[in-house]
Formats: sequence, structure tokens, C-alpha cells
Amino acid sequence: MTHLEKAEAAFMSGLNCSQAVVVAFAEDFGMDESLAKKVSCGLGGGVGREREVCGTVTGAAQVLGLKYGEDKAVVYPHVQEFIRRFKEECGSIVCRELLAGVKVTTGGAPEPRTEEYYKKRPCVELVKLSVRILEELMK
Repeated sequence: MTHLEKAEAAFMSGLNCSQAVVVAFAEDFGMDESLAKKVSCGLGGGVGREREVCGTVTGAAQVLGLKYGEDKAVVYPHVQEFIRRFKEECGSIVCRELLAGVKVTTGGAPEPRTEEYYKKRPCVELVKLSVRILEELMK
């Protein structure tokens, strides 16, 4: 399975946007899928469903950290380039702006993943975009 296929399947199975991105690359870094889900869980929905930075962006930052190590001077330029490309495609990295018009729910319980849920959200496309940008950056 490709990173793109893994990410899409993960999101469609009920994982949040950040989890889907991190899980897609976890194996590349010897990370157990369960750990990948845990470390990225709180970042979905624009960080804890606060609709701030898109979870696919925060997930991508985690993947870039795994790829390029502990040195901020090395990692940050890759994250900044990712963000530049994401903004170029979407106009923003802010969840509430990317999901303009979608009703915000509160609390921790996720909305049921119905056909209607997927129709009104671009999230799966944002997951796939983030994976494509990551793959380009990490060649």
C-alpha cells in the first residue's frame, strides 16, 4: 500500500486527519501504528477540535520531525516549505478557514462518519494533499 492509500484508508476508517497522515508514514520510521495514533490523536480537528492549525499540517510536521531529526535548524525549513506549498494549494493552514461553512461540534465525541460527513468536508482531500507534499519533500 502506498502512503496515499494508507492515509486515505486510515481517515476513512475513522482516524482523524492528523492520525491519518502520521500513520501513513509510521512504518517508514519503525514506529508502531498504535503509537503513531496516540501521538497524533490530539491534533485532529485543528488541534483538539479547536479549528486552529489543520491536523494534516500538524501531522506533516510530526512526520518531518521523524525524517529530519531533533535539530530545529534542520527540521523547521522543511516544515516551512511544507506550509508554503500547502497554503499555495489551499490558501490557509487554519482548519476553521478550510472548513468554512461546516458546523463545529464540541466535546470529545466524534461525529459519526456517514456519507454526509464526508460530503461536507474536504478533509480526506487535505489528507491526500499533505501526503503528496510530504512525499515530494522527502525524496
